Amino acid sequence: MGCMLSQLAAKFAFFPPSPPTYQIKKGDNGKLTVVSSSSMPAPVADDPSLDVLLIDTKRGNKIVAFYLKNPYARLTVLYSHGNAADLGQLYDLFVQLKVNLRVNLMGYDYSGYGASTGKPSESNTYADIEAVYQCLQTEYGISQEDLILYGQSVGSGPTLHLAAKLPRLRGVVLHSGILSGLRVLCHVKFNFCFDIYQNIKKIQKVKCPVLVIHGTEDDVVNWLHGNGLWKMAREPYEPVWIKGGGHCNLELYPDYILHLCKFIYEMENTTTAIRLKRIRESLGLPTRSNTNSSAQGDRCCKIKICQPKCLKCPKPRCGKCFRWPKSLCCWKPCNCCWKPECRLSCCCCCFCFKCSEWRCCVGIHKGVNGKQEG
Repeated sequence: MGCMLSQLAAKFAFFPPSPPTYQIKKGDNGKLTVVSSSSMPAPVADDPSLDVLLIDTKRGNKIVAFYLKNPYARLTVLYSHGNAADLGQLYDLFVQLKVNLRVNLMGYDYSGYGASTGKPSESNTYADIEAVYQCLQTEYGISQEDLILYGQSVGSGPTLHLAAKLPRLRGVVLHSGILSGLRVLCHVKFNFCFDIYQNIKKIQKVKCPVLVIHGTEDDVVNWLHGNGLWKMAREPYEPVWIKGGGHCNLELYPDYILHLCKFIYEMENTTTAIRLKRIRESLGLPTRSNTNSSAQGDRCCKIKICQPKCLKCPKPRCGKCFRWPKSLCCWKPCNCCWKPECRLSCCCCCFCFKCSEWRCCVGIHKGVNGKQEG
């Protein structure tokens, strides 16, 4: 029963454009190029910044990916698009994001979308994004520290699936994201085993800043989905609630690109040390300091066990490592309390707890004040 409901949910979740808006062909030089199969303009064939890739997934499908290079980029965006769209429709948007955000951008079509083979399903989209990420690592040398995952609508599912597995990821953007597939259809408040894209669970495993962008008038994925994802994020970034924005038109609002540029800029300049400091501050933990006080510099550790004290040498010895404090006075014990004299030669002595000095067995020794005591 659960499997049947899962397949039913998948049918409502995926709407690939039919027919696809583009086709892939191989040129005389062996390089893949894009040919338009609709009224929409195809990507420029001689664009030197565009690489058209055909990537194998672990589930036996071949998916198409566009990699747009920016010579001034410091970060790379892995874009998982929404429903009812393919790369042919998104190429112009990719170019705008590449230029305005000053990033490299990798976009891909899920299995069954565009010129990608296979059928669309939740499991296939997970395999798709994992294959694209592996391609970024092997072909372009992109590490997770320099990667930002971007998920739009249904694309928030594979985005959070991969983000939950990458502990050193630079950042995540959720554009009109969903809490789960069933919550979009039925507005339920419980988790079911046959539900797809259970982002409500995976968002809590993401260990990097998460930017949420959502329109307040979204009639496909209610604004409450974006608000819920933002509240459950471990490191939420200042969200963008676009007033009057719908589900497929947020790119037309100035706040969209302005806030996205701000997020990318901060991610470029955020080091690991700064991120750890912010996390400690958010948790209410004291900040660490490398400076030591003068009192700490005079002793080798924080634990002190008192030894017999001397008026000239008030600093006690350290009982943890048995080293003397860094002081000329205490480096060599003085004669007053550590080297008492016995006037009579004897072999058995006892310790005086009153003055912390050694006493002769017959009761004659040199006291602290220099006088003999009997």
